[in-house]
Amino acid sequence: MSFEDLGDAGSVAEKRISGEEMIFVEGCKDPKSVTLLVRGSTDHVVDEIERAVDDAIGVVAATVEDGKVVAGGGAAEISIARGLKEYADTISGREQLAVAAFAEALEVVPKTLAENAGLDSIDSLVDLRAAHEKSLYMGLDVFKGEVRDMYKAGVIEPHRVKKQAIQSAAEAAEMILRIDDVIASSTPREPDMGGMEGMGGMGGMPGGMPPMM
Repeated sequence: MSFEDLGDAGSVAEKRISGEEMIFVEGCKDPKSVTLLVRGSTDHVVDEIERAVDDAIGVVAATVEDGKVVAGGGAAEISIARGLKEYADTISGREQLAVAAFAEALEVVPKTLAENAGLDSIDSLVDLRAAHEKSLYMGLDVFKGEVRDMYKAGVIEPHRVKKQAIQSAAEAAEMILRIDDVIASSTPREPDMGGMEGMGGMGGMPGGMPPMM
């Protein structure tokens, strides 16, 4: 091992964090790996923070690997729903109802964004639909409470994550429908007794009740 293999650092110090001694190597030149120190008041809080950080890193990694993003703020869902509704007008029968229902389900995302931001979900949805007549990048800015271009606002989402979310939701709905069909087909039906005829008269006695003396 030579001196060049050791690298260099701005500082190496021992610090006490929550009663534990830790060595901090900081100010490194071109580090290949780093450590994130996650702290919280309880173990549950720490677990939640760790999960959020892990998700954030995964999202960024997916974006860098694919190099594809979509507009956020419900813009992607409104755009897909708009295309599905146009397609639904070209078909008929039950398929048309299914396509229209899929489009309405996608619009739940921007509606929920509006509700969580304290906005009127109906008005926000109407504004989004109207804005998408001009641009597909228009989404809901929950901080300003208005519809604006999400790319210009810097609100984007990874293409892979958005695609996976829609696919997972569709597969879950399909599975529920299949289970419902299985249960419906396996439920035994009550035999049609045709009133009292299937009982052979009152009390199930052949010929009915004997006459009273």
